[in-house]
Amino acid sequence: MRRRDFITLLGGAAAWPLAARAQQRSNIPEIGFVDTSPGTARALTEFRAGLMEAGYIEGRNVKFRFGSVNQSLEQEARELVRLQVAVIVAFGAAGSVWAAKHATSTIPIVYLGGADPVKLGIAASLNRPGGNVTGITVVLNALAGKRLDLLMKLVPNATTFGYVIGNRVEAGADDLLETARSFGRRIIVLECDSLAEIDSAFATMTEQGAGGVLVGAFPDAFNHRRHVLALAVEHRLPAIYAQAPYVYQGGLMSYTPFVSDRQLAIEYVARILNGAKPADLPIQQPTKFELAINLKTAEALGLTVPPDLLATADKVIE
Repeated sequence: MRRRDFITLLGGAAAWPLAARAQQRSNIPEIGFVDTSPGTARALTEFRAGLMEAGYIEGRNVKFRFGSVNQSLEQEARELVRLQVAVIVAFGAAGSVWAAKHATSTIPIVYLGGADPVKLGIAASLNRPGGNVTGITVVLNALAGKRLDLLMKLVPNATTFGYVIGNRVEAGADDLLETARSFGRRIIVLECDSLAEIDSAFATMTEQGAGGVLVGAFPDAFNHRRHVLALAVEHRLPAIYAQAPYVYQGGLMSYTPFVSDRQLAIEYVARILNGAKPADLPIQQPTKFELAINLKTAEALGLTVPPDLLATADKVIE
């Protein structure tokens, strides 16, 4: 054999493992994210930890794909489908899972958010979803009656409360009105489609003598929660929120279902990556709920948290 041929042969042999490794890398499954929060910039620490527990390590045998802040939810979902991700994870309000479902009927979609996929018509039932959507439904606004009860314990003399929401039907406003009547209280329902309307809602509550406010779960409020928190301080309105991050950022109180991103990663995403079909994975509902109270905010509002309410709190910020 000539020396040149021998070197060529060695070079080709050396390239085989490199080519194989490159092929391996290109076959690493990707998880795409669609989120109603701007830029999909949510903390995924627990999600990553759950995947690691199930044997999937980001960058080694699984990759993440995030949308751009300049894209709509629909554009994010279509881009993920074009890239042929293995799983789409939809977080947040109904818009995320709607966008994903409209973009694909074949790629598995795992949902964690405040809408019921069955009521949205994208899953046949909770026990047997039947399509390509599964996950955990956290119907946050279904707890509005319980939040009213908790807020009444903090401001027992208040007779009028505001309910700031995005959509009357999704927020269960009629159910809350019925609950309020049973308590002998009045509810002012304020639907808001923009930040300007949220500003107006707080002004209306003050004008009508509201003694407290329930802030429902909807993107316009959550994505501008620091502004909402500032409005509550400006109008000196004791507020209870449908999502815990409000309280961690200075809000008075929240009552929320407890669901961890770790659970979503282990019980759904990892199983689908291992070959499970979303049609066969039941859509779960939370069974644990958390009450969080910010004592610094209560003090700033001149409120004393009753000992029995404080004793039931799962998280207290001092």
